[in-house]
Parts: sequence; C-alpha cells; structure tokens
Amino acid sequence: MTTTLPVIDADAHVIETERTWDYLEPSEQKYRPQLFYSKDDGNQQYWVIDGKIRGFRFPTLNEQQLRELSQKTGRNLETPQAARELDDVELRLQHMDRLGIDIQVLHNTLWIEQITERPEVEVALCRSWNRWLGEVWRKSNGRLRWSCVIPTLALNEAAPQIKEAKENGAVAVCMRPLEGDRHLSDPYFYPIYQAASDLDMAIAVHIANANPANCELYRQSPVGRFAIFRMPTVAACLNLILSDVPRLFPTLRWGFIEAAAQWIPWVAREAARRFQVAGRQFPESVFEEYKIYVTCQNNDDLAYILGYCGEHCLVTGTDYGHLDVSTEVDGITEFRAQEGISDQTKERILHHNPKALYNI
Repeated sequence: MTTTLPVIDADAHVIETERTWDYLEPSEQKYRPQLFYSKDDGNQQYWVIDGKIRGFRFPTLNEQQLRELSQKTGRNLETPQAARELDDVELRLQHMDRLGIDIQVLHNTLWIEQITERPEVEVALCRSWNRWLGEVWRKSNGRLRWSCVIPTLALNEAAPQIKEAKENGAVAVCMRPLEGDRHLSDPYFYPIYQAASDLDMAIAVHIANANPANCELYRQSPVGRFAIFRMPTVAACLNLILSDVPRLFPTLRWGFIEAAAQWIPWVAREAARRFQVAGRQFPESVFEEYKIYVTCQNNDDLAYILGYCGEHCLVTGTDYGHLDVSTEVDGITEFRAQEGISDQTKERILHHNPKALYNI
C-alpha cells in the first residue's frame, strides 16, 4: 500500500518526567510529584503525590534491554529515551519519519488511575501537564498533537483549561471510563462535553480507571490490567450508546483508545438487543451515527469487525513510548502490509478517520 496522505498515529504517548511539573505556579510547588525508586521491585519508579504512590513510571531501559524485550515479545518496543520523554522533540520527529508517521496524537501516562482526592492538587497538576504539552506542540511544527487532562474534581476549572489547551495544540479531552464513583454518562460531566462540543474537540476515552476500589479489586487477579483498564473502557462505550449523551451532544466525537477493537461486534449486538427490548429504533450504523471511533490493533480480525462498524470508525496507533501488550512501534508499517482489507479502507484508518476524530 502506498499513499501520499499524512499518516496519523491516533494513540501515542509521552512519559512524564520531573520536568513535567516545571509549569506549576510558585504557590503550587508544594503539590509537585516526586519520583520514588523501589530497589525491592527491580528499581521500578513510582510517582508520589500527597504522600501516596499514585502511578508507576515505565522503566528507563537502555537500547540493548529494549532490543531484548522486543525479541522476547515479538513486537518492536524500541524508542529513544529522549524521544519518548520529549526532552528532544526533534529526535521524536526524526523517529516518526523513519516509522512513516506524519502526526502523532499524544496521551498521558500518569492519569491511568486517580492521582489525588484533592481538587486543588488536581487543578495544579493538570494545568502543568497541559502547559508542558503545549510547549511540545510549539516545538513540533504541529506534528505532535495531544489530549488534554482535566480536573474532574473541580469542573469550574475544567472549561478554562480545555480552552487554553485547544489554543496550544490539543485536539481532545481525556476522560477515563470510570471517574471516581461516576460513569461517563453522569450529567455531572455535561459541562465538559459542552465545552468540548463548543471547541470542536473530541473526547478521548483512553484505557484507565479512576475508581480506586475497582482497581484494588482486580490488582492481584490473573486478569489484572485487562480487568482494571480494558474492560471498563468497553463498558463505557456500551454505556455511551445506551445513554442520552449522543442525543444531547450530537456533534461530539468519541475515541475509545487502546482497548483494541475485537469487542465491537459484541457491543453492537448487545446494544441492538437492548434497544429492541426498550422499544427503541437502533441506528443502522451506531458507531458512525454516534461518532464513535475505536483504535484497532494488528492482531484484530479487521475484516470481521468492519462488518459491524463500517470503515469510517476505526483508527490505529502504535502506543509509542509504552512497553505493554498494545505497543507496536512499527505498527503502522505492519498495518500497511495486512491482507484481507482494501487499500481504500487502510487509507481511511490511517488518515481520514483520525483526521475526522481529532479535527486535524
């Protein structure tokens, strides 16, 4: 497959560093997260906020270690440290060129779980992170776009941060499938959806879970991160389809990011049955009509999935910067080489769909 259209990586990441918090206001320095190193856990790094461990940081591996891990997993995980941490934006752009990627949409790493119970801390850390990414965008000649984080504990502060983020390169508002004790269809979040609609920004529902009790329930389970992060994302999509939100915010676009796409037929069939039981008319193409986009992976059965959502609703990403089951640094190249789907469909997934989702 060859195309001259810009290729958009819909799911890439930035790894937070201590420099992420240089954008805190002087009065907010007391909230600055600290890195903790655990010698008993393979030198794993954790962020400490308000005296509590709030999130891990992907280990800093050298080139040889990344090469060995790539060989072990059978997937390319090799990225330069300065590129994934965005200390060197030009290096990141050069690596994107080698990977055949024109634009990346960056998502956070830290906010995969709840970071604090205090609104004032959340406001400060969100603002600093967003300003950091705004600076990255300015250095990237527009090639690094991003999904802003918002203080859901202080909604009066959310809209101003969304507006400032939009002015500095953000294309989406990050929401987690569970935000504390609330689902995404809770009217509490309507002001966020209205702000995103007014600014023509997407809602990016990246795999995450901000309900501590739910996280702890599965923490030691064999299904672990799958149950904690991926399943709530799938449930959030079904919840959205069954809710009043698509009707109340008809222009709002939704991206369900990094949960693969094999679940689309399950959700489509489940939603259709529930519409039928409720005596409601089910949309002919619910994902397209409700402006729902889903990131697919190279191990998804795309020919089967496309029969349920059509070719206008899939995007794809590399998960650049991470070291987990979704990461395929050269995933775009592998996607181009896939058989069983047309070049036209590939072009939609690599360019037209992410362009529409993120309004790029």
